[in-house]
Amino acid sequence: MERKRILTGDRPTGKLHLGHYVGSLQNRVRLQEEYDCFFIIADLHMLTTKPDAKAISQIGQNAREMVLDYIASGIDPHKSKIYLQSAVHEVYEMNLFFEMMVSVPRLQRVPSIKEMAKAANITEIPLGLLGYPVLQAADILMPQANLVPVGKDNVSHVELTREIARRFNSMYEEVFPIPDVMVGDVPTLVGTDGDAKMSKTLGNAIMLSDDVKTVNKKVRGMYTDPNRISADVPGKVEGNPVFIYHDIFNPNKPEVDDLKARYQLGKVGDVEVKDKLAAAINGFLDPMRERRAEYESIPGFVEEVLYDGTMAVREEARQTLSAMKKAMGLAGVWNSISRKAEKTRKKREKESAQN
Repeated sequence: MERKRILTGDRPTGKLHLGHYVGSLQNRVRLQEEYDCFFIIADLHMLTTKPDAKAISQIGQNAREMVLDYIASGIDPHKSKIYLQSAVHEVYEMNLFFEMMVSVPRLQRVPSIKEMAKAANITEIPLGLLGYPVLQAADILMPQANLVPVGKDNVSHVELTREIARRFNSMYEEVFPIPDVMVGDVPTLVGTDGDAKMSKTLGNAIMLSDDVKTVNKKVRGMYTDPNRISADVPGKVEGNPVFIYHDIFNPNKPEVDDLKARYQLGKVGDVEVKDKLAAAINGFLDPMRERRAEYESIPGFVEEVLYDGTMAVREEARQTLSAMKKAMGLAGVWNSISRKAEKTRKKREKESAQN
């Protein structure tokens, strides 16, 4: 029986952080044993908010760092295809076809678009950013994906993909499966500042590639209960970022329960709570650091992974685009024109030769 497929990925804007891991990466690692996985380095999507030459010049290095983060997290490049979006030109055509099936008012109802514009300090939304979910639909449907593991903020994008797939299948022929969405166990991880979700841009992130000293420093600076001015004051556990992280990353549950109980009674200081959290996070990241260092030391390894994955995906894309054009009738138009042109030219050449 043929395995079902997964498509998901990230924009190459820098290294990945703990929020990426709990929001999507851990699902990808688990699901690669059950599905054929396609992981996209979405550099075209990056252009929607970072189209300047400087940002583009950093794509190569950022893509390299991202692949290393993937592999360090447990993604196996021999089991999964990791590829560069802009090198798969068929997606450009698919995006154009899908744009004809979506109205501007429908795109304006996608909540994340305005949020992305705000985060990028964009006052007037470019056409490319408004159409971000349409290009994302092309990414998802290109490999005929059945499942899309995403963060909470991308759920509405997958819903639009489902609408586009249904509309195409209804208007023409049934070419595409209707993909399901999977949200991580921790849909949104609060940043170390306790004010917003973890983000590289906001500077409130713990990166998967951070060393021990960096993690210790970031954890010590984490936001806690603002009303707790000393260790003997009872503190709030619920909604406290330090304890949110303990619940996620500290496997020693008795230790976590003990810290919570003492914190609520005012019998433990923030220093102890944070030091034990830093130890837990470093223990969580240690295996990733080892894998990252191993593969980073192999010359050309990352480039080979991206090249092999992209070449394999190109073939998938050619097949999907061919099926789309056949279903729409577009392939027949060009085939008819080319056959007639060739026939006419051969006839003219024959007549010319006879004369």
